[in-house]
Amino acid sequence: MTTHGEHAFTNMNPRVREGLNVVSRRGVLKAGLAGMAGLSLPDLLRFRVEAANSNRPISHRSVILLWMTGGPSHIDTWDMKPHRPYMNRGPFSPISTSLPGIQICEHLPLQAAMMDKFTVIRSVDCRNSSHQPNQVIQTGNRAAAPRVNPVKGPKYPAIASICSKMRGSNDPGMPPYVVFQKHPTHVAWGGYLGKRYDPFDGNKAAKLPVYDLLGKDLGRMSGADMFRLPTELNHDRLYDRKSLLTDFDRLRNGLDQNGSMDAMDHYSQQAVELVLGGKAREAFDLSKEPAKNRERYGSHLWQQQALLARRLVEAGVSFVTIDMSYHTASGTWDNHGIPGGVYGGISKGLRPLLDIFDRLHTTLVSDLCERGLLDEVLVIAMGEFGRTPNMGTQNSVDGRNHWPVVMSMSLAGGGMRHGQVIGSSENDGGHIKERPVTPGDLAATIYRHMGVPLDATYLDERGRPLYAVQENGQPVAELF
Repeated sequence: MTTHGEHAFTNMNPRVREGLNVVSRRGVLKAGLAGMAGLSLPDLLRFRVEAANSNRPISHRSVILLWMTGGPSHIDTWDMKPHRPYMNRGPFSPISTSLPGIQICEHLPLQAAMMDKFTVIRSVDCRNSSHQPNQVIQTGNRAAAPRVNPVKGPKYPAIASICSKMRGSNDPGMPPYVVFQKHPTHVAWGGYLGKRYDPFDGNKAAKLPVYDLLGKDLGRMSGADMFRLPTELNHDRLYDRKSLLTDFDRLRNGLDQNGSMDAMDHYSQQAVELVLGGKAREAFDLSKEPAKNRERYGSHLWQQQALLARRLVEAGVSFVTIDMSYHTASGTWDNHGIPGGVYGGISKGLRPLLDIFDRLHTTLVSDLCERGLLDEVLVIAMGEFGRTPNMGTQNSVDGRNHWPVVMSMSLAGGGMRHGQVIGSSENDGGHIKERPVTPGDLAATIYRHMGVPLDATYLDERGRPLYAVQENGQPVAELF
């Protein structure tokens, strides 16, 4: 029996009047929900604030991963072997860099000129790594190899997803983990952490040039439909629907067995906030960027995505991955050179990619530096493995096959020590000679930068704790 002035549905405030006044279908539903579940809107808001405060980032630190999908040749980029026979050294020549005694590929002249801002690691141990899915390096876990570990391999979370859970975004109006993906198998996902820590698909939120699978610009732009409201919906109606849907989802969460309901609730709220909050729409809108700066990055798809990555970390995203591939299969950097294939070899396949990459890579680092962001933003460029020491594999004249033994990578920013080369490979580039760096070491390095505890754990499907850092990984000491 309800009493005047305080009724059973006060906490839900169905119509904020004395007594029980049901004047709409929404009021009926809210009243019913309150009686069924005892939900309290003030409590929900309080819990959200407490959760946000508990995960408040210790800084504005972030990561931009330039993912060279398919596995770039280390011998033809950052670890050249000019004194070896042609079939080993390849068609490119080395050039000197701003660091005495350090050489890199002639087709990376912009990076060579500002090498003092970069670190190259030439001894990354990429054993077990494969592509489609590209998960070992992106998770820092050798067991995250679905091709050989199909049951548990897909379940290990991305380094970015762990950062999302442990740290969150740098601004509550922005998603923590954004990817610009060509195909879902090119990036790592939330896995054991649940679907709510899967990446946010940036391609659906931005207007970008559209390319075919071979890298041809089709002369049209993607629609950025995520931020478009149907004409019959205004902001008030959308928020009203969001609130009601949230109440329903919380009731249904008890039936959820795999986190889908929780993710639906999370994403429905996030989607509304992103559409209406303004900050995300602004960050994803490249038309807000001065034309001079857009031209500085270049008009290519990946170059514009790099500019978007800078805008996103500036706005509060903590981890951005750019899947640099035209093709939905193994990736555009998979330079086998198979006759009739789509990827090309070193001369015809890799060569044009390096011009695009060199410009976007160095422009991104320079832009971050000029804006005073470089000490906060760690820029990483790498793929899933290196390429074979000898060319001519698979009946090609200049292609190289997969080589999950050693690879090179590049880092800049993050407040780290740069202007150095770490590690080395053997004379032919086939094996690590000194200072191996494991996937666990790479993960630990990123976590150290992002303020994630190196002893952090998460739970598997049976509730057992798993360490985020595997193989006793340690931050690469030379960088700190």
